[in-house]
Amino acid sequence: MPNKAPTIVRDIMSRDCYRVSGNTSVTTLVKGLALHRLPGAPVVDGRDHLIGFISEQDVLGKVLESAYLNDEPPLVKELMRHEVLAVSSTKSITDLAQEMLGTKPKVYPVVEQERLVGIVTRRDVLSAILKMRTGN
Repeated sequence: MPNKAPTIVRDIMSRDCYRVSGNTSVTTLVKGLALHRLPGAPVVDGRDHLIGFISEQDVLGKVLESAYLNDEPPLVKELMRHEVLAVSSTKSITDLAQEMLGTKPKVYPVVEQERLVGIVTRRDVLSAILKMRTGN
């Protein structure tokens, strides 16, 4: 029996996703982003509630400044964005793709009842659309 093509975010999201707390050092964040090959990460509180998002772009200037001044970069909570474009795990992939045409994030936190349950990337959405189109 052939695999059914994915249709909602839950079908394609990464459940075991990289996330950080507001008290994470920017140095630790940058190492984690490189290790997980992500351009950004959700920021959560102790109960996995989404409280922000931080990207490589958000920290690049501060990392450069810290290197120049030879001091420690700030904590994630000092640089993170509080307004986050998050999606529901039940959102249709095609609806999310339409939204991605007008917004720039490459990584979207997936949230259920305010708790982070995963992430979905543009690459995940593109792959899913191709799979829906071709059936494999």
